[in-house]
Amino acid sequence: MKGASGEDLSGDDAATVVGVLLAAGAGTRFGMPKILAEQGEWLRLCVSALMAGGCRRVFVTVGAATTAMPQGAEAVQVPTWREGLSESVRAGLVRARGCEGVVGVVLHVVDIPDVSATQVERLLAAAGPAPQALARATHFGQIGHPAYIGTDHLGAVLDSLAGDRGAGPYLAGRDDVIDVECGDLGTGIDHDFPAPRL
Repeated sequence: MKGASGEDLSGDDAATVVGVLLAAGAGTRFGMPKILAEQGEWLRLCVSALMAGGCRRVFVTVGAATTAMPQGAEAVQVPTWREGLSESVRAGLVRARGCEGVVGVVLHVVDIPDVSATQVERLLAAAGPAPQALARATHFGQIGHPAYIGTDHLGAVLDSLAGDRGAGPYLAGRDDVIDVECGDLGTGIDHDFPAPRL
């Protein structure tokens, strides 16, 4: 497997990074589950960015709606998705933690479709990727997605999850998180509401 800039990411000595795309919610404010947005184009774009950016495997959390997965992605069912974002994060991280040789997880959300493989590559380059590292993308100083969580932190992140909060509170409470500016590569804007009709 090669990254977006052409380097080989498939060698035996390459660190194994797993992508987790959070897409289990109902998208109430948006008017539909965002996993289905634009006929599944958001889903395809996000999965492609994670894979081309250096994630060896990609898991997509599903709950309110299901759909065919893009090539290379695997669905992770979240029966408790109604309890909030934390359940989607929990299911994805537990599945990722079970992968052999994993050193870290890239968390992303399906409603930021303009993420690129180059953004994921930049995040991973800043993080090592190493099991002790924590990193998150920023866009003109605004904290956002994707985020990298090294495996040394997975247990603590899982313990911190509650309600409609994801990994953000855990990252916010630490002083060793690497902020990776990506404003030159994408907007980082999440789409909570449908585009207005003209």
